[in-house]
Amino acid sequence: MIIGSHVSMSAPEFVEGAVKEALCYDATALMLYTGAPQNTRRKPIEELHIEEAASLMKAHGIPMEHMIIHAPYIINPANSVKPEVMEIARTFLVEEVKRTASIGARYLVLHPGSYTSTDLQTGITTAIQQLNAIDSELVDDVVICLETMAGKGSEIGFRMEQLAEILEGLNSPEKFGVCLDTCHMHDAGYDITEFDGILDEFDHLIGLSRLHVIHLNDSKNPCGARKDRHENIGFGRIGFEALHRVAINPRVAHIPKILETPWVKGSAPYKTELAQLRSGRFDKHILEELGHE
Repeated sequence: MIIGSHVSMSAPEFVEGAVKEALCYDATALMLYTGAPQNTRRKPIEELHIEEAASLMKAHGIPMEHMIIHAPYIINPANSVKPEVMEIARTFLVEEVKRTASIGARYLVLHPGSYTSTDLQTGITTAIQQLNAIDSELVDDVVICLETMAGKGSEIGFRMEQLAEILEGLNSPEKFGVCLDTCHMHDAGYDITEFDGILDEFDHLIGLSRLHVIHLNDSKNPCGARKDRHENIGFGRIGFEALHRVAINPRVAHIPKILETPWVKGSAPYKTELAQLRSGRFDKHILEELGHE
């Protein structure tokens, strides 16, 4: 099972430390930000312990393709209201793509963005224009994966048709793919208990060959709430059985699955959650003993 979680990247070991954290969870995949997701401050590539991280992953049989990079939240390709925000989105996304390539990762997950005070179609059109504007500056070895969203506020990309429209409008579609988030799709109105049906629809609208990452999260909300509130595996409205079926589905066996579930009383629950997903047995008392309410 190719599965792991979001991990931190902090001084002094940075990427190497992120790999060590993932290994502590018995993970075979991991996801990290190259810096704080709320700002553009970034450490020089030379300080990130990239070679040490690559050696550590190789020693444990984890391919670099299983290290996922997440773009910061401040990149909003769908914003057409503020020119200065549009410029930041373009320039910083290019920088993040290049950093992803320097780290040796292949997939960069990106939120499609929010249309703010305009409308949904304007947001979709703007995202297409923004992504095409940086086409010549992108790196062939990195695939930008547009994430399925929950549809809160003015988000775009909460229906597969919207992502399909964006992808169809791109000049270099081979440089883009999709990250499917189970919590987001549930909150957007998709029934995760019918995951094969979701994959069938995805294949029809977008193509399964363009699905590269899965965020495996439970949800605090009823289906269709459009709120985006993650919950620990088995404690939410999707439930352990449905998420376990996603984790073991042979059609996505080759795709890294990443947990972004909440910490419990200040501690990461990932080792427990990953072990339960691997075994197929859910015991809520384990996390309750750690403090989950």
